[in-house]
Amino acid sequence: MELKTFKIQISGRVQGVGFRPFIYQLAQEFEILGTVSNNEQGVVILITTTQSKANHFLDEVVNSKPKVSVITSHSINEIELMQFTDFSIYKTESNQELNLPLTPDFAICDSCKTEVLDKKNRRYNYPFTTCVHCGPRYSITTKYPFDRINTSINKFEMCNECLVEYTSPSDRRFHSQTNSCNSCGIQLELIDNENNQIKSSNLIKEAALLLESGSIIAIKNTNGYLLCCDATNSKAINQLRKRKKRLNKSFAVIYPTIESVKNDFEISEFEEEELKSSITPIVILENKKPIIKTENIAPNINQTGVMLPSSTLLFLLLNELKKPIVATSGNIHGSPIIYNNLDAFEKLNSVADDFLNHNLEIEFSQDDSVVKFEGNNRVILRRSRGLAPSYLKSIINVKKPILAMGAHLKSTFCFVPNSQIYISQYFGNLDNYDVFLRYDKTIKQYFNLFNSKPTTILIDRHLHYQSSILGKELATNIDAEIVEIQHHKAHFCSVLGEHKLFNSKQKVLGVIWDGTGLGDDDQIWGGEFFEYENNQINRINHFEYYNWVANDKMANEPRLSLLSLLDEDHKELIKEKFTPTEWKIYNKTLNNNTLKTSSVGRLFDAVASALNLIDKNSYEAEAAILLENCAKEYKGNDQIDFLEQLNYTTVPTSLIMKIALKSLNDGINKSFIASSFIYTLANTIVRQATNSKIKTIVCSGGVFQNATLIKMLNKLCQNNQIELKINRNLSPNDENISFGQLMYHQNIKI
Repeated sequence: MELKTFKIQISGRVQGVGFRPFIYQLAQEFEILGTVSNNEQGVVILITTTQSKANHFLDEVVNSKPKVSVITSHSINEIELMQFTDFSIYKTESNQELNLPLTPDFAICDSCKTEVLDKKNRRYNYPFTTCVHCGPRYSITTKYPFDRINTSINKFEMCNECLVEYTSPSDRRFHSQTNSCNSCGIQLELIDNENNQIKSSNLIKEAALLLESGSIIAIKNTNGYLLCCDATNSKAINQLRKRKKRLNKSFAVIYPTIESVKNDFEISEFEEEELKSSITPIVILENKKPIIKTENIAPNINQTGVMLPSSTLLFLLLNELKKPIVATSGNIHGSPIIYNNLDAFEKLNSVADDFLNHNLEIEFSQDDSVVKFEGNNRVILRRSRGLAPSYLKSIINVKKPILAMGAHLKSTFCFVPNSQIYISQYFGNLDNYDVFLRYDKTIKQYFNLFNSKPTTILIDRHLHYQSSILGKELATNIDAEIVEIQHHKAHFCSVLGEHKLFNSKQKVLGVIWDGTGLGDDDQIWGGEFFEYENNQINRINHFEYYNWVANDKMANEPRLSLLSLLDEDHKELIKEKFTPTEWKIYNKTLNNNTLKTSSVGRLFDAVASALNLIDKNSYEAEAAILLENCAKEYKGNDQIDFLEQLNYTTVPTSLIMKIALKSLNDGINKSFIASSFIYTLANTIVRQATNSKIKTIVCSGGVFQNATLIKMLNKLCQNNQIELKINRNLSPNDENISFGQLMYHQNIKI
């Protein structure tokens, strides 16, 4: 049969995942000659064989690809006949623009776990053991394509034994770009907070002993520092809270094994699969009767954030310790995660007793991702390590590069220099100067990484957001067009984009509920109903406006939301929540106030305060979390709809509040009231859809992180033959704003 030469291009997450070694081994099986290499589009394969064999080969590539790879597109084309003497892997030199996903970090795989516990294996106890299927990727990238020379691990020259593995087709570390071992690799260091070296032949064992003795250790993971202590030691946990100034906010816990997690928590098959995945995020689980005292770890709630070790270092430490540890981001309250050894010692010295460092440089620091499940559906609460930065669900056609700056809280940015969408890891609150600097620095790193700058910059309509201010500065400096996009419309478009609904032939109802966002009427929106049709968005309803007072203080003090929502006849019921001076000042402020809000986020706060769950938050969204926790304590199915059989257009916010407060004063159980309140909100959504004759509902905004609300809404939608769509690949909170801005700009007629 006639021999021909074919060029196969594979695009997607195909670099840093063992794809070239996989292609090499497959070519050996097929007895095909040619080459495989990385290029700016992904992986390119050149083979000389018959037409039928080439097609069969491509089918096998697509169907048997490496587990952590993702193929988004592939093509095969005949080219000029080439002669090959073997099949080889080589590096492509290319000056073309990068146009492929950035590979995220992967958790330690089972094979590497086996090796590091095997005393006969040369990687026994080596804390930076990786292979083609696991280890850091994005966090150590300096440029692309993903080859060792383009990573910070390149400064560690492979020893002869590692080189043999790297060049041997039969070895599982064949072309593993992060290959290293005890002889040639990354080195650990253990010091105390006075910079004294702690010497030991086994620093991991020494660190475990320190944790058992009550020490707080700053551990440099491959994506940044974690502050850790023994999760069974209440004194150490309380000390960590005090030093980090984190009085009530939950800590995450790392468990040694999935079996140990099952002993302490209720866990579904979906949650187990997520915990064991290559992402290894923090998963919010329901408490059982845990061995650890979760009231110290997650005060006042019956859920805990749990994860398994994400790196070999953590795996070895937890295996040595044989019990869970508290692990929280290595930072000072409100600041970004620290990733530099010197910064860690200077900034965490007052928090940590000891430091477990290493000498691998981190290029892109990331917090751990956080998810929870509503039935079999995953809700992302924080999209970071293992998930960021590429968005693989969509390829986009833009003529010129675009940068979307996102929001102000839970900030991200979205960069489109080619046909790929890159959504950064979570940064946090841009009011914090260090967070802002990290955000700004990372944007500029992306400009360098892709050798590209945007010609259009998208910002939030709120011009006092730091993201908007920086966006305007960048636009001026690089002569880019600036486009303002309303906050809640961006939320709406994030879901329309995720679920590819822009071409829907039917109307779509957008329900966008959050804490705050500047509306088109210059009021503070947060309880919005939109209608999407024919590439246009219209606001069709909202929650009744009420007074917005004291700016950010209102978000921090639920009692202020409650006060704003009560009329004169009901205010006296909550007077005890304020000092006489406060009462006088806030009431005067309310009388003179002109700024209004429709925020459902603040409504949650008000109900939490009315039920005497909390009056002042010690961390963001504490009131909403406590209210959901209270609602989940109600095990019945006879909740009431506060607004049932009432005729209204604008949703009567103050009436909902009055009914909740009256119910409490009538002696009705708090958990029943909390559950009924959430049930009322779910019914309000379905009522709006029914009245508008719409059969597809889209929900986004921070309020939709509430799993109880989603569960109730799902059931009501099913009963009414309504399709429900929420953020699945992005968080419902403001992390999705940057992607939503991009989707709005590309799809909405203005």
